[in-house]
Amino acid sequence: MSNPGFAITEYHNTVDLYKKLDDLLAQPIRPLKRNEVEEYNRYFDQNCSKSHEITSSAMNYIPGGVQHNLAFNYPFPLVFTKAEGAYLYDKDGNKYIDFLQAGGPTVLGSNYPVVKNKIIELLHECGPSTGLFHEYEYKIAKKICELYPSVDLFRMLGSGTEAVMAAIRVARLATKKKKIIKVGGAYHGWSDQMVYGMRIPGTGRFEAHGIPASCSRHTQEVWPNSISSLEKKLRLNKLRGGTAAVILEPIGPESGTRPVDFDYNKNVRALCDRYGALMIFDEVVSAFRIGLSGAQGYFGVKPDLTVFGKVVAGGYPSAGGLGGSKDLMEYLAAGLQSGKKRVMVGGTLAANPISSAAGYYTILEIEKNNACEKAGKAGDRLTKGLQELIEKYNLPFVAYNQGSINHLETSGVMFVKINWLKIMKVLAEIKQRKHMMEEMGAAYMAEGMVTLAGSRMYTSMADTDDIIDDALNRFENVFKKIEGV
Repeated sequence: MSNPGFAITEYHNTVDLYKKLDDLLAQPIRPLKRNEVEEYNRYFDQNCSKSHEITSSAMNYIPGGVQHNLAFNYPFPLVFTKAEGAYLYDKDGNKYIDFLQAGGPTVLGSNYPVVKNKIIELLHECGPSTGLFHEYEYKIAKKICELYPSVDLFRMLGSGTEAVMAAIRVARLATKKKKIIKVGGAYHGWSDQMVYGMRIPGTGRFEAHGIPASCSRHTQEVWPNSISSLEKKLRLNKLRGGTAAVILEPIGPESGTRPVDFDYNKNVRALCDRYGALMIFDEVVSAFRIGLSGAQGYFGVKPDLTVFGKVVAGGYPSAGGLGGSKDLMEYLAAGLQSGKKRVMVGGTLAANPISSAAGYYTILEIEKNNACEKAGKAGDRLTKGLQELIEKYNLPFVAYNQGSINHLETSGVMFVKINWLKIMKVLAEIKQRKHMMEEMGAAYMAEGMVTLAGSRMYTSMADTDDIIDDALNRFENVFKKIEGV
């Protein structure tokens, strides 16, 4: 279904997608041929020596050698020194098509000149931060409120994780209830209560190392895309004091990796209303990427609270925020006001002039250039081309997209079903499939493409037809080297 002004031109059939994903899991993995893996590894040894030297030395000073999970690539992290439009350049001078796009925020393309020049001007005028109010705080808040019908007030914070924490506190204060329901497999930041059911549904506290069990005793998960699962949980919670909020990514967990039906959000909205729970949309990735009014605008559903991140600082640091109705957002009022209970939030560098201005001008440029639609059309072209290559080489892989958010499942590791009675066998399968995904990501990198973990790609306005076609030729070079081809 087409919806002008949005990145998504045609919404996928989730029933067909899940059938294909189930078929992928039912088959033995189809990794790269061993000799081809060795050849790709030689690329890194011969062409990325400066990166290897730096990241190896970094192991002595940084836990794991990198500061961010996105940076850890197999066989070793690369050091990137330049970002420009659709391309990245590493320390050794190698050029790559950038399908990471900083994890999603740079819908315009990396280091967009108009935004960059505005920030340079601002640095000359007031520097990065004063700790006091700057007019760009007002400008970005006003712009977001104008574009999002569900947002009357907007509070800028330092990250998506902080915004989720604030949203949950507001929900609990406003409803006087404690239970928070998330959709299994989704990532809503790394706060104690949200490290629960991450990446793979049904895993509960599997990754909650160093977190007391009491921190997540009011956190629950439901199966993705299952309205019956959610209603059952809401009904049970009603007997135990009720549900404060349901939090979800409107395009599905892990930025749409686990897609949801088109009517899913509408049905969740109805259940939240029926059981007196707030509905929280995590639009850290989808805001201003799916459209100027986000995924909620595309689906026509108004959440009570919206979590923002990434793009609200235009790819610059300190990117996060929370928006919602006036009555809820007033619980976040800053200052020394008294007479009403408020939730405690802070952040000296939140809404600093650089972040606020970068987000403001990024949104203006997205609007001016119709960037969401352009990035979405690039995503459609990429996904269609990948689907044709998959068919050409008779591979079990699955390619799909939500506009400019593109998915290429080759190992299906995220879809392995948890069976606690056979957990050792399950973990062995996850390890095998994860390693295959890492090798595929390395192959794409060696072919000159940066992806997110070898399975997700973000397109931008900078991705012309020629760039996408070039990328498809590179993907074909990899597919030719799969076992059985």
